[in-house]
Amino acid sequence: MSHNSFGHLFRVTTWGESHGPAIGCVVDGCPPGIALSEADIQPWLDRRKPGQSKFTTQRREADEVRILSGVFEGQTTGTPIALQIENTDQRSKDYSDIATRYRPGHADVTYDLKYGHRDYRGGGRSSARETASRVAAGGVARQVLTALLGEQVRIRAALVQIGAISIDRSRWDWAETERNPLFSPDAGIVSQWEELLGAIRKDGSSIGAVVEVVAEGPPPGLGAPIYGKLDSDLAAALMSINGVKGVEIGEGFAAAQLQGEQNADPMRMKNGKIVFESNHAGGILGGISTGQPIVARFAMKPTSSILTPVPSVNREGQEIDVMTKGRHDPCIGIRAVPVGEAMMACVLADHLLRDHAQNGWPTTSR
Repeated sequence: MSHNSFGHLFRVTTWGESHGPAIGCVVDGCPPGIALSEADIQPWLDRRKPGQSKFTTQRREADEVRILSGVFEGQTTGTPIALQIENTDQRSKDYSDIATRYRPGHADVTYDLKYGHRDYRGGGRSSARETASRVAAGGVARQVLTALLGEQVRIRAALVQIGAISIDRSRWDWAETERNPLFSPDAGIVSQWEELLGAIRKDGSSIGAVVEVVAEGPPPGLGAPIYGKLDSDLAAALMSINGVKGVEIGEGFAAAQLQGEQNADPMRMKNGKIVFESNHAGGILGGISTGQPIVARFAMKPTSSILTPVPSVNREGQEIDVMTKGRHDPCIGIRAVPVGEAMMACVLADHLLRDHAQNGWPTTSR
């Protein structure tokens, strides 16, 4: 199986399976001389790890990261950075019943059709467990962004919709995302979501969600036409997250309902600088960052592994019903919030290094 890497100059390769001894990643292209330790990465993994509330899988993983290479005396050396996270709470026996059965909505059937073999223990590489490696890589990317741009770039994400219930954007409060287990920026919606998730879990089912990721303070000039667009790379990165079925930048699909003058972002001069009066473009024009906040959203499908029986087939071609045992998130969108942040960080770090290679420093002066 190839295609386990993403990025160009800041390149991330993830490895490992959901029920293997460990998972991890190799980050190649990180500049030398950047401060990095496990303590810089661990807080981001702690936000993603399972078992932190009744609304996520009860699999218990410490998700403690270990740096194996690429760092000496607290600084990056410029060589590949290998990161490892041990799996400590696998229950592979939970999946013995589906060894030859295909779970509808899951990658079981496509992996088998393509490779003639699959790891049925939690889905192997297709498991959301793989995203812990991305979050670890995102921790490295954040250190790169801070080292090269200072504290000007801030990347945050929030859950903005579960099922058909969306937040009230007039009540948006970033601080609130750290005060509730659902990463909601709207305190008033949390109880409704909790009631919905409780009913979904009781029914043995699952539900989808929408996550919004915002990068504030990015420099202008990141990205390149035509095939190196920042938004196309960002969309690909977010779309690669397990369970994502849709991505939009700025107004996204809502732009189809607008007229030109409504969708355009008016510009004026203020203190000798160009100032945008709105941000329908989501901080990217022509594939190049404008300096405004970069805004992206992605839609997560309902968790495919559910206790509700669903018609399917097995490897022998027999028609069956599949019910998946084990510990699963009733809504994978919750723990996808830090994953979205990590992918945004990795894409921005990659494009920052690519911009430097072509145009030199400093990007912020343009």
